[in-house]
Amino acid sequence: MSEQQGKKDRELKLVQQELSDQELIRLEKWRKLQEKGLEVFPHRAEVSHSVFEAVRDFSPLSQEELEEKQYRVKVPGRIMTIRKMGRATFFHIADCRSRLQVYLREDRVGPENYELFDLFDIGDVILVEGRLFRTRTGELTVLAEHFAFLAKSFHPLPEKWHGLQDVELRYRKRYLDLIMNPDSSETFIIRSRIVSSLRKFFEDRGFLEVETPMMQVIPGGALARPFKTFHNALGIDLYLRIAPELYLKRLVVGGLEKVYEINRNFRNEGVDSQHNPEFTMLEFYQAYLDYNQLMDLTEELFVYLAREIHGKEEFPYGKETISFKRPWKRLKFQEAVRQYSGLAPARFDDPKELVKFAATLTPDRKPISYAKALDVIFDKLVKEKIVQPTFIINPPREISPLAKADPDNPEEASRFELIIAGMEIANAFSELTDPFEQRQRFEEQAALRQTGDEESHLVDLDYVEALEYGLPPTGGEGIGIDRLTMILANKKSIREVILFPLLKPR
Repeated sequence: MSEQQGKKDRELKLVQQELSDQELIRLEKWRKLQEKGLEVFPHRAEVSHSVFEAVRDFSPLSQEELEEKQYRVKVPGRIMTIRKMGRATFFHIADCRSRLQVYLREDRVGPENYELFDLFDIGDVILVEGRLFRTRTGELTVLAEHFAFLAKSFHPLPEKWHGLQDVELRYRKRYLDLIMNPDSSETFIIRSRIVSSLRKFFEDRGFLEVETPMMQVIPGGALARPFKTFHNALGIDLYLRIAPELYLKRLVVGGLEKVYEINRNFRNEGVDSQHNPEFTMLEFYQAYLDYNQLMDLTEELFVYLAREIHGKEEFPYGKETISFKRPWKRLKFQEAVRQYSGLAPARFDDPKELVKFAATLTPDRKPISYAKALDVIFDKLVKEKIVQPTFIINPPREISPLAKADPDNPEEASRFELIIAGMEIANAFSELTDPFEQRQRFEEQAALRQTGDEESHLVDLDYVEALEYGLPPTGGEGIGIDRLTMILANKKSIREVILFPLLKPR
């Protein structure tokens, strides 16, 4: 390659400032494809099967069946391997789920076309047309008669990507992860199936899917720190929603008695294996139910999902086997804290000391009440020890500002959290329907906010007014789709189940 040609290639300004020898060679091959009159960025391609479909549909057939029927395919795919043997070449093409072998022979495609294939690289996208057969080793293969160029990969694919230790690079360049790692692709296929199964479950039961605002004047529905923005035209501050709850309950007031939303929420919190500031939830509300009936419905839903994804109610998660078989354990919140925290029973008799201890667990967010101290202890010391599906019921009313008080103990809430594999997967309660008590709860939260608790709920008088028109007895629940996918796809990090997790720019 001439020095002048190399300079021109650099002037094409690929993202990488310094081009490797391999990248310069690929640019030269691309230039030669142009010179031969090939459409290097074609508008479309006529295909008969994807790689996955070809492998799925024809792998069960024997060589005799393939020979008898003379099945022909037009399959697009990315070149993943090339093995040239004189006047014949074997290569594999792939999509995100499967690989298919191609056999290219000079005497079938012609010397000129066979020579043209020398300008193709691993990573290029190609269309192959030909007849299916099996090689002597039994591998399903396309005997190519025609091929066409679809896209050039100007960069070489990573080597040994499947064993790469730099997981952050996989998240930053998810497209490479999907190209090189079929397991990653399968994770997101499972996620898609979970979402579609959720829709079917609720639509079969008469629920209406709705959409509510993602930008809100008052962020409500959860105790969390919101993201703040500004609307130029209206000249007002807005918040990205932390939950759709208050809007969904407004719809129940309006007579939509069964509603659900698959929604994006935003919480200005830390990032770890279980938290991403932008996440997906399912929230649903049904009039005339309480939280006890929601537990039954939740068990039914999760068993349905397990059967849809795994075909059974038990499946692996890390070293554990998770069982969705009913019934699930139901454990009171305070009992769970005493049973799993590892703290001596006497420590719970001194509220002030317990608050001080809880403060050591969250130095950046000190609890200011006994109830919040218990919540911190539960979060830091208890949750991780609960593996099998467990409903943690009746937490303190103070940390449940939108839930009805328990009829047997007004200091507790008619609420549950579903814990699986040490993670909160769902949160639900009998909704507070008394507008006067709701306003009082909001004002109590506002007082806490004045003391520096940024996660306390703001006062939403418009929502209170909606309650004044009458919210019937209602059960509501939120289910974290990201964490649910972690469980069903056997992934330990939330970043593994979000296509583009939030990362600090490099």
